[in-house]
Amino acid sequence: MNYFLVDYENVKTHGLDGISKLNDDDVVCIFYSDNADSLTFGLHRRLNESKASILYQRVEVGSKNALDFQLASYLGYIVHENLDKPFKYFIVTKDNGFSSLVGYWARRKIDIVIVMDVAGRNEKLELMELKSQVEKVISEKDLLEQVVKIIKQYKTKQGINSALMKQFPSKDNKKSSELYNAIKPILSDKKG
Repeated sequence: MNYFLVDYENVKTHGLDGISKLNDDDVVCIFYSDNADSLTFGLHRRLNESKASILYQRVEVGSKNALDFQLASYLGYIVHENLDKPFKYFIVTKDNGFSSLVGYWARRKIDIVIVMDVAGRNEKLELMELKSQVEKVISEKDLLEQVVKIIKQYKTKQGINSALMKQFPSKDNKKSSELYNAIKPILSDKKG
Protein backbone atom coordinates (compact mmCIF):
# COMPACT_ATOMS: atom_id res chain seq x y z
CA MET A 1 0.00 0.00 0.00
CA ASN A 2 1.58 3.21 -1.19
CA TYR A 3 0.43 6.79 -0.71
CA PHE A 4 1.84 9.29 -3.21
CA LEU A 5 1.53 13.04 -2.61
CA VAL A 6 2.29 14.73 -5.92
CA ASP A 7 3.64 18.30 -6.03
CA TYR A 8 2.17 18.87 -9.50
CA GLU A 9 3.46 22.45 -9.72
CA ASN A 10 6.95 21.05 -9.42
CA VAL A 11 6.89 17.80 -11.42
CA LYS A 12 4.03 18.38 -13.89
CA THR A 13 3.00 15.37 -16.00
CA HIS A 14 6.37 13.59 -15.60
CA GLY A 15 5.70 13.14 -11.89
CA LEU A 16 2.91 10.73 -12.80
CA ASP A 17 5.14 8.49 -14.94
CA GLY A 18 4.56 4.93 -13.82
CA ILE A 19 0.96 5.46 -12.71
CA SER A 20 -0.21 2.56 -14.88
CA LYS A 21 1.90 0.18 -12.76
CA LEU A 22 0.19 1.03 -9.46
CA ASN A 23 -2.21 -1.34 -7.70
CA ASP A 24 -5.74 -0.88 -6.44
CA ASP A 25 -4.53 -0.41 -2.85
CA ASP A 26 -2.31 2.55 -3.87
CA VAL A 27 -3.45 6.16 -3.50
CA VAL A 28 -2.24 9.12 -5.55
CA CYS A 29 -3.12 12.58 -4.32
CA ILE A 30 -2.32 15.31 -6.84
CA PHE A 31 -1.77 18.78 -5.38
CA TYR A 32 -2.33 21.39 -8.07
CA SER A 33 -3.00 25.11 -8.26
CA ASP A 34 -3.85 27.80 -10.78
CA ASN A 35 -0.12 27.77 -11.59
CA ALA A 36 -0.37 24.14 -12.76
CA ASP A 37 -3.89 22.96 -13.47
CA SER A 38 -3.83 21.29 -16.88
CA LEU A 39 -3.40 17.71 -18.05
CA THR A 40 -2.61 16.27 -21.45
CA PHE A 41 -5.13 13.88 -23.01
CA GLY A 42 -2.53 11.11 -22.65
CA LEU A 43 -2.14 11.72 -18.93
CA HIS A 44 -5.90 11.99 -18.48
CA ARG A 45 -6.28 8.60 -20.13
CA ARG A 46 -3.53 7.05 -17.94
CA LEU A 47 -5.15 8.45 -14.78
CA ASN A 48 -8.51 6.96 -15.76
CA GLU A 49 -6.95 3.58 -16.57
CA SER A 50 -4.90 3.40 -13.38
CA LYS A 51 -5.99 0.92 -10.71
CA ALA A 52 -4.86 3.36 -8.00
CA SER A 53 -7.28 5.69 -6.26
CA ILE A 54 -6.72 9.20 -7.61
CA LEU A 55 -7.48 12.22 -5.43
CA TYR A 56 -7.17 15.86 -6.42
CA GLN A 57 -6.31 18.64 -3.99
CA ARG A 58 -6.71 22.11 -5.44
CA VAL A 59 -4.59 24.39 -3.30
CA GLU A 60 -4.84 28.09 -2.65
CA VAL A 61 -1.84 30.10 -3.76
CA GLY A 62 -0.81 33.62 -3.05
CA SER A 63 2.16 33.15 -0.78
CA LYS A 64 5.54 31.55 -1.31
CA ASN A 65 5.48 27.74 -0.90
CA ALA A 66 1.70 27.68 -0.43
CA LEU A 67 1.36 24.28 -2.10
CA ASP A 68 4.24 22.85 -0.05
CA PHE A 69 2.65 23.89 3.24
CA GLN A 70 -0.72 22.43 2.28
CA LEU A 71 0.87 19.19 1.10
CA ALA A 72 2.84 18.93 4.37
CA SER A 73 -0.32 19.54 6.40
CA TYR A 74 -2.21 16.89 4.46
CA LEU A 75 0.66 14.44 4.96
CA GLY A 76 0.38 14.87 8.73
CA TYR A 77 -3.37 14.32 8.51
CA ILE A 78 -3.15 11.10 6.46
CA VAL A 79 -0.31 9.70 8.56
CA HIS A 80 -2.43 10.18 11.67
CA GLU A 81 -5.54 8.72 10.01
CA ASN A 82 -3.64 5.65 8.76
CA LEU A 83 -1.37 4.76 11.69
CA ASP A 84 -2.89 1.27 11.79
CA LYS A 85 -2.37 0.67 8.05
CA PRO A 86 0.89 -0.42 6.41
CA PHE A 87 1.13 2.55 4.03
CA LYS A 88 4.44 3.66 2.56
CA TYR A 89 4.44 7.42 1.96
CA PHE A 90 6.05 9.15 -1.01
CA ILE A 91 6.32 12.82 -1.85
CA VAL A 92 6.63 13.21 -5.62
CA THR A 93 8.73 16.32 -6.14
CA LYS A 94 12.12 17.66 -7.13
CA ASP A 95 11.91 20.27 -4.36
CA ASN A 96 14.68 19.78 -1.78
CA GLY A 97 12.66 21.73 0.78
CA PHE A 98 10.78 18.58 1.72
CA SER A 99 13.94 17.00 3.17
CA SER A 100 13.28 18.51 6.60
CA LEU A 101 9.81 16.96 6.52
CA VAL A 102 11.34 13.54 5.85
CA GLY A 103 13.64 14.00 8.86
CA TYR A 104 10.77 15.11 11.08
CA TRP A 105 8.76 11.97 10.31
CA ALA A 106 11.79 9.67 10.49
CA ARG A 107 12.28 10.70 14.13
CA ARG A 108 8.70 9.52 14.69
CA LYS A 109 9.35 6.17 12.96
CA ILE A 110 7.30 7.07 9.87
CA ASP A 111 9.12 6.48 6.58
CA ILE A 112 8.63 9.19 3.96
CA VAL A 113 10.53 8.97 0.66
CA ILE A 114 11.04 11.74 -1.87
CA VAL A 115 10.81 10.54 -5.47
CA MET A 116 10.66 12.20 -8.89
CA ASP A 117 7.65 10.22 -10.11
CA VAL A 118 5.21 7.58 -8.96
CA ALA A 119 7.46 4.94 -10.54
CA GLY A 120 9.75 5.70 -7.58
CA ARG A 121 12.70 7.31 -9.34
CA ASN A 122 14.93 9.10 -6.84
CA GLU A 123 16.93 12.05 -8.18
CA LYS A 124 19.74 11.80 -5.60
CA LEU A 125 20.24 8.09 -6.21
CA GLU A 126 20.18 8.58 -9.97
CA LEU A 127 22.76 11.36 -9.70
CA MET A 128 25.02 9.19 -7.53
CA GLU A 129 24.72 6.33 -10.01
CA LEU A 130 25.46 8.63 -12.96
CA LYS A 131 28.55 10.05 -11.20
CA SER A 132 29.72 6.53 -10.48
CA GLN A 133 29.36 5.54 -14.13
CA VAL A 134 31.13 8.66 -15.40
CA GLU A 135 33.97 8.21 -12.84
CA LYS A 136 34.79 4.90 -14.50
CA VAL A 137 35.67 6.69 -17.75
CA ILE A 138 36.72 10.19 -16.60
CA SER A 139 39.12 10.46 -13.68
CA GLU A 140 39.67 14.23 -13.54
CA LYS A 141 37.33 15.63 -10.86
CA ASP A 142 36.85 19.01 -12.61
CA LEU A 143 35.84 17.33 -15.85
CA LEU A 144 33.69 14.79 -14.04
CA GLU A 145 31.44 17.44 -12.46
CA GLN A 146 31.08 19.37 -15.73
CA VAL A 147 30.27 16.27 -17.78
CA VAL A 148 27.73 14.97 -15.24
CA LYS A 149 26.01 18.36 -15.26
CA ILE A 150 25.80 18.30 -19.07
CA ILE A 151 24.42 14.74 -19.13
CA LYS A 152 21.75 15.68 -16.57
CA GLN A 153 20.82 18.86 -18.45
CA TYR A 154 20.34 17.47 -21.96
CA LYS A 155 17.83 14.83 -23.05
CA THR A 156 19.49 13.78 -26.32
CA LYS A 157 22.91 12.48 -27.34
CA GLN A 158 23.15 15.31 -29.89
CA GLY A 159 22.42 17.89 -27.18
CA ILE A 160 25.12 16.41 -24.95
CA ASN A 161 27.64 16.33 -27.80
CA SER A 162 26.89 19.97 -28.72
CA ALA A 163 27.16 21.05 -25.08
CA LEU A 164 30.53 19.29 -24.75
CA MET A 165 31.81 21.09 -27.87
CA LYS A 166 30.64 24.40 -26.45
CA GLN A 167 32.10 23.70 -22.97
CA PHE A 168 35.45 22.44 -24.33
CA PRO A 169 36.01 24.42 -27.56
CA SER A 170 38.94 23.76 -29.89
CA LYS A 171 39.59 23.92 -33.62
CA ASP A 172 39.55 20.16 -34.02
CA ASN A 173 37.04 19.38 -31.22
CA LYS A 174 39.49 16.76 -29.96
CA LYS A 175 38.74 17.16 -26.23
CA SER A 176 34.97 17.14 -26.65
CA SER A 177 35.19 14.14 -29.03
CA GLU A 178 37.31 12.20 -26.52
CA LEU A 179 34.86 13.00 -23.73
CA TYR A 180 31.83 12.11 -25.82
CA ASN A 181 33.35 8.80 -26.94
CA ALA A 182 34.23 7.97 -23.31
CA ILE A 183 30.68 8.58 -22.03
CA LYS A 184 28.80 7.28 -25.08
CA PRO A 185 28.10 3.83 -23.55
CA ILE A 186 26.48 5.58 -20.55
CA LEU A 187 24.05 7.42 -22.84
CA SER A 188 22.11 4.36 -24.03
CA ASP A 189 18.86 5.70 -22.48
CA LYS A 190 19.14 9.05 -24.29
CA LYS A 191 17.46 9.72 -27.62
CA GLY A 192 19.51 10.20 -30.82
